[in-house]
Amino acid sequence: MDYGLSIWGEENFCIDGDTVNINHGNSPSILEISKNIREMGYRGPLLLRFPHLVKKQIETLFSEFERAREEFGYSGRFHAVFPLKVNQYPNFVHSVIEVSEGYDYGLEAGSKAELIIAMALTPMGAPITVNGFKDREMISLAFIAAKSGHNIVVTIEGINELETIIELNREFNEGCENPVAPGIGMRIRLHSSGIGIWAKSGGYSSKFGLTSTELLEAYEMLKRENLMHRLSMIHFHIGSQMGEIAPLKKALREAGNIYAELKRRGAEGLGAINIGGGLAVEYSQHRPNDNRNYSIKEFANDVVYLMQEISRSKGVDEPDIFTESGRYVAASHSVLVAPVLELFSQEYSEKSLRLKESNPPLVKELYELYSSMKRVNAREYLHDALDHMESLLTLFDLGYIDLEDRSNTEILVNLIVKRAIELLDSEDTGELKRLQNRIQEKYLVNFSIFQSLPDLWGLGQNFPVMPISMLSRKASRSASIWDITCDSDGEIAFDPQSPLLLHDIDVEREEYFLAFFLTGAYQEVLGMRHNLFTHPTEAVILFDEKGDYYIGEITEARNLMDILEDLDYDTGAIDKILKRNIEDSTLIDDAQKQELLGKLYLYLSENSYLKTVETVGEER
Repeated sequence: MDYGLSIWGEENFCIDGDTVNINHGNSPSILEISKNIREMGYRGPLLLRFPHLVKKQIETLFSEFERAREEFGYSGRFHAVFPLKVNQYPNFVHSVIEVSEGYDYGLEAGSKAELIIAMALTPMGAPITVNGFKDREMISLAFIAAKSGHNIVVTIEGINELETIIELNREFNEGCENPVAPGIGMRIRLHSSGIGIWAKSGGYSSKFGLTSTELLEAYEMLKRENLMHRLSMIHFHIGSQMGEIAPLKKALREAGNIYAELKRRGAEGLGAINIGGGLAVEYSQHRPNDNRNYSIKEFANDVVYLMQEISRSKGVDEPDIFTESGRYVAASHSVLVAPVLELFSQEYSEKSLRLKESNPPLVKELYELYSSMKRVNAREYLHDALDHMESLLTLFDLGYIDLEDRSNTEILVNLIVKRAIELLDSEDTGELKRLQNRIQEKYLVNFSIFQSLPDLWGLGQNFPVMPISMLSRKASRSASIWDITCDSDGEIAFDPQSPLLLHDIDVEREEYFLAFFLTGAYQEVLGMRHNLFTHPTEAVILFDEKGDYYIGEITEARNLMDILEDLDYDTGAIDKILKRNIEDSTLIDDAQKQELLGKLYLYLSENSYLKTVETVGEER
């Protein structure tokens, strides 16, 4: 079983014997990397960052568009920016800037704070685009960026923003011999809409963009103010995770014709079309549930071909093409690794039976069915067992059998169902899928879904999940995953249509880690501090020239007092109260007080994730 790695993995990972490995350099296993970090004293979930995967995505994006430009003889250039809203964490952003050197890869900002990041980190000459609603102060920052030498474009979302740009242009350039200002982009509200969860990003009811009427009004304002030369870009976006190519092609035709119309009207400075983001990532672990029906090659071909076709038919210059494909660049670079703490249904094992010297006849028959089950009789015995269970539960309700008999019934039926599924695993029937739900194992995993996989909770977005070891062993347990929050929504439920099978393990005797893949886009920045679980410890994994990996920057999860301070608690006051309560206690002597104070301050310096102690003495 490869857990769908051939579907979603993009050859970034591979299975080598027992473990899942990084398909780069000397192919270290994720298990080895995780254990090395844990040996340094870090516990709880680990977020592993792989900058080489960011580089791979950027290189692929640029190379496919350059190939398409060459193939079609396209005269416009290709540019790309990374939208900071997808992931603003410094270890990631610094990696983006470092690995994209030579591509003039820029940043997109949608808030003042993001714009400061872009102004500080974008290499001079690489593009900066500014989207979203803006006030006077934010637009002023864009003027400061332009006067600092940045290649920056402010995309207006409404006429009021253009009025502010015109006012600030007078203010910043009054008396200047060589006036400097950011480029102006206009986001257009297309008739075309996207598809799926983010379909509302396009269409007439979308949140952003200018209508045709507003577009003409903005054009007249620029002409009147002699700023037509500053109009450099039109922009559209039809939604994140665009699973089908058809809506994009429709949007490209609409936007391309708007570009051509503006050029023919005299917008001499207009030379670029920004197609936004939306390039989808394949998250599915099971066919035919694919999330994307096109390749990056087809994506690039369609964009270049349609822009060329429209430009030539309208007799205008072919525009430079900009993309803001953040999910595509970021998703694959991070892997969340978390230890399994407990299996909640292990009481359904043969050692848990409480058989008596004299058992009810139906319980005895259940035991005989379990003991003698073979492939040839598995389906028949399975049906008999389910029928006996209903009879025995009715007998319990009537008071004819006791609690031990009921327990033995539940255990034996569970074991029979499990064995039947194993014996009949080659038969893909609806009955077996339904029965998998009945015997599913609950794996308690040391992480928070709300902090690390918020899109799973909020949008039903699935993420590939698999164990990072024991892959040469057969995984037979129908698995649902529980996180450690006290919220019933903190669960990845078992889905018979897309089943997750994990190993039957004893966590008291062996470690078992699960890895959650493609978590690099949105999950960190949208993560919630539900139950005050904070961002997990993260580590940047790098490779040297020999292909050996080494651990770069490690950022430890925040401790308890830091979390409280973030919520504006007076941690100094809390510290004094806790200390005073111990010192004033009449229940303990002075030696015990000192011992408790030492333990208290040790615990306050730790993070919120759980720690357990194995029989071998190692904390998890």
